Amino acid sequence: MIKTKVYSQDNVQIGEIDLKEEVFSVAVKPEILHQAVRYHLAAKRSGTASVKNRATIRGGGRKPWRQKGTGRARAGSIRSPLWKGGAVAHGPQPRDYSFKLNKKVRQLALKMALSAKYLDESLKVIEKFELPEIKTKKFVEIKNKLGLKKPLIVLAEKYNTLELSARNVPGVQVVTQDSLTAYDILKHQELILDKQAVEKLQERLG
Repeated sequence: MIKTKVYSQDNVQIGEIDLKEEVFSVAVKPEILHQAVRYHLAAKRSGTASVKNRATIRGGGRKPWRQKGTGRARAGSIRSPLWKGGAVAHGPQPRDYSFKLNKKVRQLALKMALSAKYLDESLKVIEKFELPEIKTKKFVEIKNKLGLKKPLIVLAEKYNTLELSARNVPGVQVVTQDSLTAYDILKHQELILDKQAVEKLQERLG
């Protein structure tokens, strides 16, 4: 077991928590993290880019002129890719960019991302977030007290007051522990976990 400090949302140390080594002290392999990031980004691609080819473009059914005797180059359709207003040859078509990545590999990448944040001291555990109302100004005050720049805040369960208060603050993202990905962790400077989220993550990944 390894330990880390637990803070209040006012940045006052109020205790410690045990972290499982098999979750927060895993050897980091860049190639596994690279696969996880590619998997996440590929799934986000819409793949809707499309052009019309000769089979789908309208018109061009009649041969523009006879094959021989005119002195001009032979032509079979005014919708040839060589003509203005014609089809596009070998252009993009709708496709699915996503690919399969085994669940065990995704979980391993998540452990590695958590371990990387712990090792470079960018991980902080908060006892509990409490906001009396939806107020961006109040959230910014808490963020400044904790000395955060572009944090990923991970909660045990949905907390709409915090999520709505933080959504207009640049560089801040709030997620629940069950939707956490390695990509989310790696793209933020700091990782902030509430105490219950740590316990649930360790139960799920340990």
